[in-house]
Amino acid sequence: MSFENLIVEVQDGIATLTINREKVLNALNTATLMELSEAFYELDEDPDVNVIILTGAGKSFVAGADITEMQPLDAIEGRKFGMLGQSVFTQVENLSKPVIAAVNGFALGGGTELALACDIIYASEKAKFGQPEVGLGVTPGFGGTQRLPRRVGMAMAKEIIYTGRIINAEDALRIGLANKMVPPDVLMEEVMNLAKEIASKGQVSVRLAKAAINRGMDVDINSALSLEADAFGLCFSTHDQKEGMTAFVEKRRPEFKGN
Repeated sequence: MSFENLIVEVQDGIATLTINREKVLNALNTATLMELSEAFYELDEDPDVNVIILTGAGKSFVAGADITEMQPLDAIEGRKFGMLGQSVFTQVENLSKPVIAAVNGFALGGGTELALACDIIYASEKAKFGQPEVGLGVTPGFGGTQRLPRRVGMAMAKEIIYTGRIINAEDALRIGLANKMVPPDVLMEEVMNLAKEIASKGQVSVRLAKAAINRGMDVDINSALSLEADAFGLCFSTHDQKEGMTAFVEKRRPEFKGN
């Protein structure tokens, strides 16, 4: 895969996707959003990829949407741009494979929204999160008003969005926005270790679990439990289930094949 604004590397079943617009702190313009969509589609279809790591080049994860592109937009154009960002981030959220955000620095506006679309967020101690859009006279437009309350609760999300306040990694960890905070120099090592741990498991079951969690969060508990039962049952039609349980009984490491 070759992109103007992204770097994609795949090794041992783990893809690392780096947003590479360092001069503008990896701000998201239309071109970058379109490339992200293409890259995630290709990685989701790649049978050699089990886990995806998303990060940013330099000192920033994503500093936000590209304000120079947004500034002249009218209401119709603004809505269209917002819907593009929403579409790409929903694609990330609904990917069949786990996506881990390695937040190395600024994750503001669209950066926080992109991290929220990932399954897991690991943050550098230097990471900064926030939805500062109200300071620019707009609302969050790439899913922040919906995913942030689901992650940290309605009251906390309202405080962050209404004030436009920027929070540090320690506070992000405290409120449940980030899963883990680590020193900057070991962030990618920690994320890679997590990705390897996930990749070592039965991949059919990992993906079915992700789908059950995501879909179940938006329905009533009885419907959600039915989704879980479907996923659980499907596992018993796979090689990985037979191998995993046989290996457990035989007291050896399983050799999963992803089918």
